[in-house]
Amino acid sequence: MPEGNRRDAPGKHPPRTLRSMNRVVVIGTGLAGTRLARRLGEQAVLIGEEAHAPYNRVLLAEVLAGSYGPEVIELPAAPGPRLRTRAVRVDRDRRLVQCEDGAEVAYDTLVLATGANPVLPPLRGLFAPNARELPGGVHAFRTMDDCLALSAAVREGTRAVVVGGGLLGVSAAGALARRGAQVVLVQQAERLMERQLDPRASQLVHRYLTSLGVEIHAECRVRGVGVVDGRVRRVELHDGYVLGTDVTVLACGVRPRTGLAQAAGLEVRQGIVVDDELRTSDPHIRAVGDCVQHAGTVYGLATPALEQADALAGLLTDTGATTAYTGTRALTRLTLPHTADPLDLAAFGESEPLPGDDVVQLADATRGTYRKVVVRGDRLVGGVLVGALGAVGTLAHAWESDAPLPGDGDTGAAPLLHLLTHDGGL
Repeated sequence: MPEGNRRDAPGKHPPRTLRSMNRVVVIGTGLAGTRLARRLGEQAVLIGEEAHAPYNRVLLAEVLAGSYGPEVIELPAAPGPRLRTRAVRVDRDRRLVQCEDGAEVAYDTLVLATGANPVLPPLRGLFAPNARELPGGVHAFRTMDDCLALSAAVREGTRAVVVGGGLLGVSAAGALARRGAQVVLVQQAERLMERQLDPRASQLVHRYLTSLGVEIHAECRVRGVGVVDGRVRRVELHDGYVLGTDVTVLACGVRPRTGLAQAAGLEVRQGIVVDDELRTSDPHIRAVGDCVQHAGTVYGLATPALEQADALAGLLTDTGATTAYTGTRALTRLTLPHTADPLDLAAFGESEPLPGDDVVQLADATRGTYRKVVVRGDRLVGGVLVGALGAVGTLAHAWESDAPLPGDGDTGAAPLLHLLTHDGGL
């Protein structure tokens, strides 16, 4: 399961009272928007265009694999009104959200939690002139509708090509293989999940996928697709090699969904620019989640989205909690299920050392486990763990706190090697 694979437990955080009866409208029913609306209570209005109940997007691969039904990954409902429509315009002068169904929703504070869109690569033949939809057989993998359409298209022996070897592509390829599809994964990078993993950890993920029957083409760019009778039947690689396909999955990353903010005249760079109180360039509009750029960073991960929602809930309610959001040191976790043993991995910070850094590594080829940490001076700056993740909680705490590491001579303090082999849980 990708990072952030936890459900928001009902009753864990009771709704709070909005300051001065402030009417808050939240656009977006993903993890961040739904979490915030739950925290704010009945006075918050939630607007989202998806027909499905809000769900945990990071568990879509488990639905695709058939391990979970869609209802299992539903998020606890927010207590306030929910409008199932698309917000098409923000009228900042009148403080109104105009919706596709004609509704106009007034706000005192507006929160944009519009998420991110999948990146669709500019492949030759992917879009016909003036076409607005993907051709048959091609699927993005971002929404529940994407997931259900892909599930319906896959049978035992279906030929599937996954384009992209990042976190999403690895999850999709593994899920399709578990469904019995004949999967080929094509990636432009030289190794899987290169943004999160070092070469050795990436090799273990490669071994996991090949054990499921996935064929992997690394350092290989897709040039175009071939369409027959309205469906993509061929994926053409840059070296002229052609892959036959019944289903093609585009897992090429995501891009913050900023169109509504841009049209409203808000400051947008890579994402919607916010300050430490999650305010946009309009003091009456805040933003949280995958659409946000905070202190120059676009996270695109579940943990920062949830932390931003919690911080904003404190700022908007009568709890006295006015702690600003100062950023997230995000740890990526992924569980890749298998018919035998699952492959668990975690990565945080900088997994590749700089000159002068100290590196501690432990590997067990028989068990397929690998642990590595990078230390700069007396600080833990990053690490990768594959299999046997008992040490991840201790290491993550040491990294997140950015405190000096204990040395061998410190009384009562464990040396770094003990931290790496610590069996405590997260």
